[in-house]
Amino acid sequence: MEAMELRPDSHGKVRDIYDCGDSLLMVASDRVSAFDYVLPDEIPFKGEVLTRISAFWFERFQDLMPNHMLSMDVSDYPEEFAPYADYLSGRSMLVRKAQTIPIECIVRGYLTGSGKKTYDQDGTVCGIKLPGGLEEASKLPEPIFTPSTKAELGDHDENISFERCAQIVGEEVAAQLRDASLGIYEAAADYAATRGIVVADTKFEFGMVDGRLTLIDECLTPDSSRFWPADGYEPGHVQPSYDKQFVRDWLKANWDMTGEPPHIPSDVIEGSSRRYAEAFKIITASEFKPMKESHVSA
Repeated sequence: MEAMELRPDSHGKVRDIYDCGDSLLMVASDRVSAFDYVLPDEIPFKGEVLTRISAFWFERFQDLMPNHMLSMDVSDYPEEFAPYADYLSGRSMLVRKAQTIPIECIVRGYLTGSGKKTYDQDGTVCGIKLPGGLEEASKLPEPIFTPSTKAELGDHDENISFERCAQIVGEEVAAQLRDASLGIYEAAADYAATRGIVVADTKFEFGMVDGRLTLIDECLTPDSSRFWPADGYEPGHVQPSYDKQFVRDWLKANWDMTGEPPHIPSDVIEGSSRRYAEAFKIITASEFKPMKESHVSA
């Protein structure tokens, strides 16, 4: 079985959400998004890797920050999902309902991507002035919090200042978002360093559960983060990565960003799938073994 016949209550770029009354079932597909587009091809096992890596971090940081995960055991799910156990196993998570905060909480520890572009123009990243002389992949003096708006499907996220973030959610919540994001990033970066990975940047999402700020959605996955091999890290050029940058790079070289995105060649799909599995292995210190072979996308 490659999909569920049940209609999701909401449909994101990568995840489908099912309302289970006092909880939600999040199901990570093998869809891949890049540059705010959902691509026409899927990456085998991607959804399972994302879900299981998120679960690893949720469990690791549960004393640092509350999260929304309840269970990944399909037997704990509502009865109507039982016929889809094979598909759901490994790629789904039953979570607490949260009042979502409409901010993408981005933390950057290194200069790359869109941050490098604006730095070259005026020496800033998302309005934050940085020292001169930094180059591609330079480590920043300290990690910076660079929030963005959370766009609806089909729209583009917009980088905003901390002040604008405070206007949207209030000063107290904005400060909580900043401090929580920086704290989780720094703890993750310290752990990842012991596993030979540089966490260049990442994004978090938060919500309120019973009045408490709670980490939701995904956490420190290859879709929400840039992971670089530490043993080859050298500032001055674009770094190889374990994340979906492999797909982004192919798109930038083969698509002018107009119209619908093109189909991805099979070697790029296979290479990306390998990178996701490798990220899982390095981060969790265990081999990636798919829960069910039925997860392979056609």
